[in-house]
Amino acid sequence: MSHVLVTGGCGYIGSALVPQLRADDRVDRVTVMDDLSSGSPRALTGQLGDGTVRFHNGNIREYGDVEAAARDADTIIHLAAITGAASTHDRREETVATNYEGTRNVCTAAGKTGVNTLVLASSCNIYGRAPTTDIDETVEPAPINPYAETKRDAETLLRETTAEFDVDGVALRMATNYGHAPGVRFNLVVNSFVFQALTSRPLTVYGDGSNWRPFIHVEDAARAYRAAALNPDDWNRDVYNVGSNAGNYRIAEIAEIVSEEVAPVDVTYLEDEHPGPSYHVNFDRLAETGFEPEWTLREGIRDLRDALVEGRVTSSN
Repeated sequence: MSHVLVTGGCGYIGSALVPQLRADDRVDRVTVMDDLSSGSPRALTGQLGDGTVRFHNGNIREYGDVEAAARDADTIIHLAAITGAASTHDRREETVATNYEGTRNVCTAAGKTGVNTLVLASSCNIYGRAPTTDIDETVEPAPINPYAETKRDAETLLRETTAEFDVDGVALRMATNYGHAPGVRFNLVVNSFVFQALTSRPLTVYGDGSNWRPFIHVEDAARAYRAAALNPDDWNRDVYNVGSNAGNYRIAEIAEIVSEEVAPVDVTYLEDEHPGPSYHVNFDRLAETGFEPEWTLREGIRDLRDALVEGRVTSSN
């Protein structure tokens, strides 16, 4: 039986992950560490009351908070971070302090407290504007924003930790999340488009919409973190791209699918000299673990549409 610490567990992915861990027979305790600066207690709706899930109010930028939360933990899933990649240009110092120095605290605590497995939330965003359309884990990251830079550097910290301490460590370079969960975010392109379409507003695309991006449903993302945490022998590489080859879409395609599945709305294209990263990612290595996503993009869009219309708090799956 395992005690799992989830940093940032009141965030978007955490709100999907904690219920999965709580329902897993291999887990007898889940500690959620969050300072609630961006996450919300609503992420733990339905998960409290029986003692399995415990909440630790703490900030990963404070080492003492992290070590206290990690005490007696067998496994750490490190999700806590400053997100919203584009916005981090104006929040560089805060992003470095949280995403890099905070990760250093998590890695140090994992080594000192005898944690067995450390799973790091990284991102395919670290590839930047890669020229190839078949980006696997051997492609050198080329981050174009502080968020991506700190995720790349956090991976280095993880490798150093696994070399120094007896810790199994793996970084999951996650595709862009979408879909319904208690802590759903609407500053992500698919979710934002669904909300805009439901409120009869045009979908705004920056640039010509040709940028590639891989997508994964938040429930599948949570499943991947759970699998890596509880089956570390199957996730024996230091880094994995997490998504699906079929989940690569151009942003213009996303707008078209949302218009078809939610409501017919206009698409507005705004000229932008810097329309953001573009990366078409290869996920073949992920197949070695036996993991594969279950949701299709259209299913996830329809489910989010229905959740917003029906007022559903928790996910249907």
